[in-house]
Amino acid sequence: MNNYSSGNIFGSLPQVTKVILIINIALFILDYLFQHSIIHYLGLYSIQTGAFQPYQLVTHMFLHGSLGHIFFNMFGLFMFGKILEAVLGSKKFFILYFLSGLGAALLQLLIYYLQVKPSLMIGASGAIFGILAAFAMMFPNVELMMLFIPVPIKAKYLVPIYAVLELFFGIANFSKDNIAHFAHLGGAVVGFILIKIWKKNQLTIN
Repeated sequence: MNNYSSGNIFGSLPQVTKVILIINIALFILDYLFQHSIIHYLGLYSIQTGAFQPYQLVTHMFLHGSLGHIFFNMFGLFMFGKILEAVLGSKKFFILYFLSGLGAALLQLLIYYLQVKPSLMIGASGAIFGILAAFAMMFPNVELMMLFIPVPIKAKYLVPIYAVLELFFGIANFSKDNIAHFAHLGGAVVGFILIKIWKKNQLTIN
């Protein structure tokens, strides 16, 4: 009897990466069916709104506002998450993903607080940037390509370029820009720090 489970898009993925993908896709479909009402309950509200709840620090990471939003985040998780989970092990990858997402959320909340800006934040982008930073730390010479620029660039150069761009756009704070750039930076910083610590302490990779 043939086993086809390893041949589909989910069956061949490591456990944590697979579960995160499925939860994100399921919630995106549910939110669409319920006309975005789920976002209003589980999205991350800034302190100024008075609607902030601690659980939103986690739940917002599984919500996306558009097909493009979820596609690019889940594509990043699929491409880099499966590699990192295979190398680090599921436990460390779980820690990396969620601490990157939490660090991203906390930094962006701080920025919103300083700006006195009521906002609602959703998306896994902060956690994904943590994965990208970790990937660049572990595989610095792997060549990647930036979106819309078909020139391969080593990961150790590409990720810092992304970080500088995020810092620029975050500081520039364009009026029509609704992207949480500092969340991306926060996630990348957490990913960088975690890999630094794990390498320094020479923790066992399982």
